[in-house]
Amino acid sequence: MNTGVLFLALRRMRAPLIVLIVIYAVSTLGLTLVPGVDAEGRPAPPMSFFHAFYFVSYTATTIGFGELPTAFSDAQRMWVTVSIYLSVVGWSYSIVSLLALVQDKGFQQVLLTSRFARRVGQLGEAFYIVCGCGETGLLIARALDHDGIRVVVVERSEARVQELELEDFSADILVLCADAAQPQHLLMAGLRHRSCRGVLAMTDDDAANLAIAIASRLINPRLRIVARVASPAIEANMMSFGTHYVVNHFEKFADYLAQAIHSPNWFRLVDLLTGLPGQEVPERHDPPAGDWVVCGYGRFGQAVVRNLGRQGINLTVIDPTPTLPAGVRHIVGQGTEAAPLRQAGVDSAVGIVAASDNDTNNLSIAMTAKEVNPDLFVVLRQNRVANQILFDAYDADFTMVPSRIVARECLALITSPLLARFLKLVRAWPETRAADLAGRLEALFGRRVPLVWGVRLNAADAPAVHRRLVLEQASLSLGRLRADPAARDEALPLLPLLLQRDGRDYPLPDDETIVAAGDEILFAGTRAAKTAQNLTLDHRTVLDYVLTGRDTPGWLWSWLSRAGRAAESRRNEPRRV
Repeated sequence: MNTGVLFLALRRMRAPLIVLIVIYAVSTLGLTLVPGVDAEGRPAPPMSFFHAFYFVSYTATTIGFGELPTAFSDAQRMWVTVSIYLSVVGWSYSIVSLLALVQDKGFQQVLLTSRFARRVGQLGEAFYIVCGCGETGLLIARALDHDGIRVVVVERSEARVQELELEDFSADILVLCADAAQPQHLLMAGLRHRSCRGVLAMTDDDAANLAIAIASRLINPRLRIVARVASPAIEANMMSFGTHYVVNHFEKFADYLAQAIHSPNWFRLVDLLTGLPGQEVPERHDPPAGDWVVCGYGRFGQAVVRNLGRQGINLTVIDPTPTLPAGVRHIVGQGTEAAPLRQAGVDSAVGIVAASDNDTNNLSIAMTAKEVNPDLFVVLRQNRVANQILFDAYDADFTMVPSRIVARECLALITSPLLARFLKLVRAWPETRAADLAGRLEALFGRRVPLVWGVRLNAADAPAVHRRLVLEQASLSLGRLRADPAARDEALPLLPLLLQRDGRDYPLPDDETIVAAGDEILFAGTRAAKTAQNLTLDHRTVLDYVLTGRDTPGWLWSWLSRAGRAAESRRNEPRRV
């Protein structure tokens, strides 16, 4: 048991223990003062301290061996009777106090915290700390667990912790019910642990996420830090001290919407490459260019106006606030009635964004606008995943779910850090090239989102390939890394997206590209293809088969074969007379 838990238990049980000690001491002292009798019934000296303590010990604990070492006098029996009732009272008081201690929530929390810290300390595999396990954190925890990555969760809501413990994870999720904004709780969660790979600040409080990012950056600068945020000011603050990645779901979705209008094929690639692997690819979004109406001018509405304005889109905002910044065309209202919608020009608009923080109002805006203009492209903001049934029933053209946006961005950064760099390069591509790549991905993987992962050709991640490139000084083409280790003439269902070498980027490298030690390559493919490729990267015998078509025996079989041949040679040698 942890020393702190032991001291806490002793402190809570101090009074009952003192009462028991006093009862034992008084009972023992009384037996050393009360005269006894010998075997013939004559007066005898009182019991010694040893015999008195021995008798009180087994009597007060209800064991009862009888009157030892000799029969008692009446006075001794009277004193023993008093001692028995005193010990019953003392033990009852102690047991009731112990039960109260065990049921005390504070003591239970100390026990859970101690057990949590011990289990975190025993982790020997890589893990991430997820701070806040609401809708976003739960999506991330499920995805990481599915990829075999351990997760340690710090969540302040007891109800969410209980829900998390009921989830069906393949590996145990270590959960601490505490405020992640407190540095001591982050340390308890393994912030300084050798196997900790990063911290994900996913709470719904920007200030708490800022505190988590600062503490993580100061205590363990080597960790990757990812934080969600809604406030542009706090986002700038986080970036100023080196937070690796800040996800502002409002800005991110508004940017996606603007890019989908300007470059629909680029956005199709985002949908294909950043979705949750294995899920069905969402329907293609092609929002039209033209006049748009935005209902709600909160942080999301402002982000939409900013990003669409950069693309030259004409916008009209409907918001109950009497005055808005200069340059924003504004109609006072909620957007749930037809009058302000008509005044904003929804009759001739091509699209509408329901951007309020109330799901019911957003659905009402969309339904009313559709009645006025059935051809509208509708973008809905969904604030809570619990309302998914309602949004599925409405079936908007485009739905913004903050938790899913943040989860997608975080998972892409953790599992494939090169993906963000690749998508940034694709932005500069012409639409025809982006459309060609999207078509290749859809043809290769059908209607399922592919898994995206990165491979670094070093001794740790690809030992067999690294050995060939460095120790054997042999060349290797990228196409060999796509070969199926079960049938070398067939290609695995995967596609190389980006090769990075010495800080330079080579998008869509072909099969004839010669790889070098230290290269980092971004692939998209199925989970089975990744598993098969790992065999080639890790095992020299598999790599030899992929390159030559011959099955090379392993070192043990080679040694046994050599030993067998040597023995056979010795047996065949002519004997000397």
